[in-house]
Amino acid sequence: MILFLLAYLGGVLTIVSPCILPVLPFVFARADRPFLRNGLPMLIGMALTFALVATLASVAGGWAVAANQYARFAAIALLAVFGVTLLFPSLAERITAPLVALGAKLSNSASDPSGSAQSHVGSSLLLGVATGLLWAPCAGPILGLILTGAALQGASVGTSLLLAAYAAGAATSLALALLVGGKLFAAMKRSLGVGEWVRRGLGALVLVAVGAIALGLDTGILTQVSLAGTNRIEQGLLDKFRAASGNAMTKTDTAANTTMTSDKSKTQGNDPDATDDMLPVEGTLPSLDGAVEWLNSPPLTAEQLKGKVVLVDFWTYSCINCLRALPYVRAWADKYKDQGLVVIGVHAPEFAFEKIIGNVKKAVTDLKVDYPVAIDNNYKIWRAFNNNYWPAHYFIDAEGRIRHHHFGEGDYDNSERIIQLLLSQAGHKLKTADLVNVSATGAEAAPDMNQVKSPETYLGYARAENFVSPGGAVRDMRHTYQASVDELNAWGLTGDWTIANERASLDAPGGGIVYRFHARDLHLVLGPGSDGKPVRFRVTIDGKPPGNDHGMDTDADGNGTVTGERLYQLIRQKGDIADHTFAIEFLDPGVRAYAFTFG
Repeated sequence: MILFLLAYLGGVLTIVSPCILPVLPFVFARADRPFLRNGLPMLIGMALTFALVATLASVAGGWAVAANQYARFAAIALLAVFGVTLLFPSLAERITAPLVALGAKLSNSASDPSGSAQSHVGSSLLLGVATGLLWAPCAGPILGLILTGAALQGASVGTSLLLAAYAAGAATSLALALLVGGKLFAAMKRSLGVGEWVRRGLGALVLVAVGAIALGLDTGILTQVSLAGTNRIEQGLLDKFRAASGNAMTKTDTAANTTMTSDKSKTQGNDPDATDDMLPVEGTLPSLDGAVEWLNSPPLTAEQLKGKVVLVDFWTYSCINCLRALPYVRAWADKYKDQGLVVIGVHAPEFAFEKIIGNVKKAVTDLKVDYPVAIDNNYKIWRAFNNNYWPAHYFIDAEGRIRHHHFGEGDYDNSERIIQLLLSQAGHKLKTADLVNVSATGAEAAPDMNQVKSPETYLGYARAENFVSPGGAVRDMRHTYQASVDELNAWGLTGDWTIANERASLDAPGGGIVYRFHARDLHLVLGPGSDGKPVRFRVTIDGKPPGNDHGMDTDADGNGTVTGERLYQLIRQKGDIADHTFAIEFLDPGVRAYAFTFG
């Protein structure tokens, strides 16, 4: 219920965001009509259409987005006709004559000064549908949380209801504005007698708004302006919700924060000296049948695992948090494999390239993962566990009962003691009670969280924040960008790029990325283009080669090569940490950039 309330409040906040501006002329064009027969049906149509399109987008992804683009073109044409009829009533009949009956009724009703109720509800509802197709609300943290959850958890009635709650919130704030606007509109007509000119002025505003939408300004400049507006308020609501419910930050959250989750297990009474009484039964090991393929093992079933202590690790190979937890998981698998422990890695992809089985096989080999790995491309195992986190560790006893869980990095000693306890309860004699001693290197090394002041940052427009290139992101089209970053955590592109939903792709050599960061380590998830050719690059810090501060994937001069789709460690500073400007220039075209992470 709280999440539904948050979704509703997130929609309400849309009214104070610049990206709602293109919708306002269509809403206020009927401010002089009775609200129940005109404004309300329009707002209902707009909200329902947005909820439907957003649901389709969360379920089907690209094809639904493409379908919506065609619908946008039709809606633009429809609303342009509406604007023209407001400007020139004498042309309304001539313009609408070739249209189908429903279109004719809509235009006649829209230009009918008498305010008759004959077709107001139907035409207003259709106008709302058209406006809903054009509405591009700011994808702030709350809407992003809903859509991300839909992508990971699968389509459901709950997702549609959350999206409807978000749309209802926006419609509520617009309704209040329309009621106030309607009274002001009526007062202007009574006192000034300028109803005809007001109507024509609204027609002109409608045409201006249609032009702005056709040029992409509703999803470009206005969306970028809005980042400094409602996102901060929405994020505050989410943070308060998490604080109240005890939820830790997770890799799946749309809020841009480097994920170092708090020890949720300690809030449940699980301490290093945990006993059987302090390990509640949280459920039973669900089916593992959803994997599309198994690596390092034939398919395993819950029945086969009875009598074994099982550790299930949800991970994905480009996730820095998963990589930093991996040395411990490997160590536990190696130490206890002959003492009754079975470790299963469930690989649940975040990016599309992580669904390619060949990429996962290579990562498993490169990362020296030799325990069973279930490839969960369809998130069936993820949903069976009702999981929401990368990484997530579930501890199952020999009777197949889930006895403990831990989300995120850290708490490794306690986790190992849980393993020892469950093994002892199963009758296995431990060779030693000592804990593993892990000395990780490269991207797997533990982070210096006291120095991390930069958040995980996505480059695709679906979750991008703090993007400062002039003009904002141009979606799904090649565009030339420039960047100058001064504020901490601001970033931008230089050169010719195409920004898509989850990545930015370089269209010509010489392009780059600039980021003002504060952390010991800087990583960037990168991949070559569709042709698979290596992409050379060069990085600098404050305009100079990194020297001793280079990462494992660069040399002292800052040179490196993108050869596969994975996380690249570009910077690891050796001295004092301060704010620095990172820049990477790609000497070849085609690179795909997904996300920055820090440590």
